[in-house]
Amino acid sequence: MMLKEGEYAVPKGHLAAVVTHLEMTAPAMTAPKPFPQDVTATCETPDIASYRALFRAVGDPWLWTSRHLVPDDALSAILTDRAVEIWIIRQGDAMIGFVELDFRTAGECALAYFGLIPAATGQGLGGPMMALAQRQAFSREISRFHVHTCSLDAPGALAFYQRTGFVPYKAEVDIFPDPRLRGVIHPTQAKHVPCLP
Repeated sequence: MMLKEGEYAVPKGHLAAVVTHLEMTAPAMTAPKPFPQDVTATCETPDIASYRALFRAVGDPWLWTSRHLVPDDALSAILTDRAVEIWIIRQGDAMIGFVELDFRTAGECALAYFGLIPAATGQGLGGPMMALAQRQAFSREISRFHVHTCSLDAPGALAFYQRTGFVPYKAEVDIFPDPRLRGVIHPTQAKHVPCLP
């Protein structure tokens, strides 16, 4: 359905976001970008509890909900799928972020998740993480690497993706139940997004 110009009422208890889809057909970041000395990135299969804790720490401030709604058995199937790569970013022994690459659609790779815990942002880690993501994505036989972000995400996310070589190709409006009102995410999260019961 194509929306006509104008404003639309969002149902009570729901949120509206503009979702921007981006893609690239070749790596834009070809030179290695090393992580700082105390930061490492390792490809691993985290256990469900560790994954959920990291997903919550990284995503709750931006109202990421999808993995909260996936049952354990379905999530385990994703985490152990050979077509999914999860790169855990650590500072010392602490998990501070992750890069999740999904190759389950033939010929392409989705940057399924990419982020850091709030305390780790602003340290220049985004560039090395994206260089890693692009290198790993195009190490397989793909013709397209894609990602999406939305207007509820970190303010610099869209500009960062464009700066690192992704090109927008589609925008959508997404209306969904506010996860804070459903008990999926704590009500104190995402203070930048009004909560309208």
